[in-house]
Amino acid sequence: QVQLVASGGGLVQAGATLRLSCAASGRTMSGYAMGWFRQAPGKEREFVGSISRSGISTYYTNSVKGRFTISRDSPKNTVYLQMNGLKPEDTAVYYCAHAPQAGLWDPGSFGSWGQGTQVTVSS
Repeated sequence: QVQLVASGGGLVQAGATLRLSCAASGRTMSGYAMGWFRQAPGKEREFVGSISRSGISTYYTNSVKGRFTISRDSPKNTVYLQMNGLKPEDTAVYYCAHAPQAGLWDPGSFGSWGQGTQVTVSS
């Protein structure tokens, strides 16, 4: 069983940049596609983006395309979410999770949800 821990969140102003990390332990994440989700207060968990096992393919929800970039470093067993041009509507707790294949967006298809990291963007 792989355990995932997201980190790197914080309080920033609109337009700022953050890079979130998702570190895996217990098992390598190289056999999984990896996804990022977020959940704002009172809202459902929302798909942000995902990356294939090879790292070649990435997928993003429309609201973050062109601003967010997902990458993975297999030797470090870590996945990253680079967030540029942050907006107040990006405020949420961000989670990472794994999936058996790329191209999935439904939270029910992902597993090993760990503690998220809070991102707060002030206007």
